[in-house]
Amino acid sequence: MTCPPGVAAAPLGGIAAAPLVGYTVGVTAARRSEELTALLERRGARVVNAPAIRIVPLADDAELMAATSGCVSRPPDIVVVTTGIGFRGWMEAADGWGLGEPLRAGLAAAQVVARGPKARGAIRASGLREGWSPDSESMTEVLQHLLAAGVAGRRVVVQLHGEPLSEFRETLAAAGADVVGVPVYRWAKPADVRPLQRLIESVAGCQLDAVVFTSAPAVTSLLQSSCEMGLEQQVLAALNGDVLAACVGPVCARPFDLRGVPAVWPERGRLGSLVREIVEQLPARRRPLKVNGRTLEVRGRGVMLDGAFVEIPPAPLAVLRALASRAGRVLSRSELLAALPGDSENAHVVEMAVSRLRNLTGEPNLVRTVVQRGYQVRLDP
Repeated sequence: MTCPPGVAAAPLGGIAAAPLVGYTVGVTAARRSEELTALLERRGARVVNAPAIRIVPLADDAELMAATSGCVSRPPDIVVVTTGIGFRGWMEAADGWGLGEPLRAGLAAAQVVARGPKARGAIRASGLREGWSPDSESMTEVLQHLLAAGVAGRRVVVQLHGEPLSEFRETLAAAGADVVGVPVYRWAKPADVRPLQRLIESVAGCQLDAVVFTSAPAVTSLLQSSCEMGLEQQVLAALNGDVLAACVGPVCARPFDLRGVPAVWPERGRLGSLVREIVEQLPARRRPLKVNGRTLEVRGRGVMLDGAFVEIPPAPLAVLRALASRAGRVLSRSELLAALPGDSENAHVVEMAVSRLRNLTGEPNLVRTVVQRGYQVRLDP
């Protein structure tokens, strides 16, 4: 079989059988990004890596040491452990200061609440036992449990995970608790922000099909950086439209929730479950179109034509995306020019994009020219 220029043939039993072939996924993780990338690539996705944060340990931080000393001198009534890595880091830092044993003794007498299985594992590894843990790994459920049990007059220690958890702590304080935050680590922007900036530009231009997040700070960092780049509105529009925001869990998705972005996450906060969620969600979001007897599906960096992927450069793909999103309607050259990346005012750019699109797909009737009116993707009856 001979393929048109730019068309990747679909080898029998090869990558065409992979559910994410043709999709481009951005990965923002600072930790375990190689594992996440491998899981996505194994399913056919092209992965763009751009860490959104770097974790700054606080082993020598005066604030963490002060909070630890406070837990030793005034043991808590309740301890909320939010992450496994954070709790382990806290115990290791306390051991380094010679406070590990008295800290564990004080925590052993408290009611220990674990947010999820990783937190439970870290608690048990330290020789302690959790008293309660939610099924959902949700901080909201943790908060509801504590408020129902009553926290008035009780000292509640909350192990933070890079975010201040201000609303959570303020609600407990309003209910009469003495709340102490333990900042085990903080996050900062990556040392080299250029990959993140390129990722944000790709999101704003809808050149990605999905962006994956494994922590709430990574979501916050991407949103803050997009604002600094002057692309906040474009990024939010993309995440509310063609670009899927996939998070490892509801805590990770919280900053999106506050901005009205519809993120998705798996029931279990595991990388494998997160990838399975993406595999399920992405194809369901794309509506195949029947055009001139061919099955067309527009994706982040190209199109699927009858099950074979064709990579398309940004300009012709932007034209096709605009036409496909309003299939059947004739769009003028000025309307298509507005959909193109950049600030060109030359209508000839649209003609060049359409010509290149036809050449790359080998399908001259994919986009129809409507004389003196513009262009159209006309659906089959």
